[in-house]
This record gives sequence, structure tokens and C-alpha cells, in this order.
Amino acid sequence: MKGILKECYAGKARTSWSRGRYQINNHNRDTLNSLKGTITAVETEEGISLVTVDAGGILLSALVIDTPETAAYLVTGTPVFAVFKETEISIGKNLSGGLSLRNRIPAVITAITGGKILSSITLDVNGHTLCSVITTRSAVALGLSVGERVEGLVKTTEVSLMQTAA
Repeated sequence: MKGILKECYAGKARTSWSRGRYQINNHNRDTLNSLKGTITAVETEEGISLVTVDAGGILLSALVIDTPETAAYLVTGTPVFAVFKETEISIGKNLSGGLSLRNRIPAVITAITGGKILSSITLDVNGHTLCSVITTRSAVALGLSVGERVEGLVKTTEVSLMQTAA
């Protein structure tokens, strides 16, 4: 897996795997998938907030274990980065019908690097590069190819928010 992860972000190898869990607070946003946006809505209940971010016309949702009362940045109009790991972005093709995933990111495949077990799918999202790591079996089953339009799919619970520098 380490080779495929290095393909996603050339020169930005991961160094903080701990018992299989990625430590987001040990890395900056350049080592994760990130889209810059602005908070457009915050809905809060019992210490958690569902935050909507407009990232260049793409609406993203993030579940945050904080509220506007405990985290001052959780207000509409605040610029943030929506960040998520490359292993948390699934690929959808020709989707129709209902889907519980809130974060559907239209993209174009710009590169595919296949390994025996895992494949790295590089995506262009309005000029921004995102990376997805999926099983090679899934990449083959979907018949993915460079230049193809797909959707990146990320669960709301897998998106974190990072404040932009002041």
C-alpha cells in the first residue's frame, strides 16, 4: 500500500501510520485530499455539528464534534479546507437512483496507477487534484480509463475541516 500512497502524492510519503490509523494532526493539508471552500451552513445538536462547505460550487458536508459555541470558526462565511484521506474517496460511475453519501464530487480521471491489490486514481476537480486509492479489482470492474468523467464519493463522517491561514 505504501507504494500506491506515494503515487498519490509524489514526494509526500506518509510517515505516521499507527496501528492502521492515519494521524491527521501530524500532517498538513498538502498530504491529504483537500478542497478550499466557505462554510455556508452549520446545524448543531448535542455537541456535534453538520457543516456545509461550498467548494467552488461543489457542496460538501462534514460532521464535526464541536459547535459554534466551542469552536469560533464554525460560522457561515468562514473559509476552510475540507480534507479527507485518499483511502476514503470511492469512485462512482454512471450513478443513478438514491445514494446516502452526501459528498459527490464530479471529476475527470487524469491518471491510473495499478498495483496487484490497490490502484491509485488521480482526479481533476475544477483544476484541483484529488487522489483515490481503491482495490485494483474495483478499478478493473468499473472499467476506469483516463479522461473519463466519474464522481468521487466521500462519507460525511470522513471529511475533516481545517481553518485556512489568517
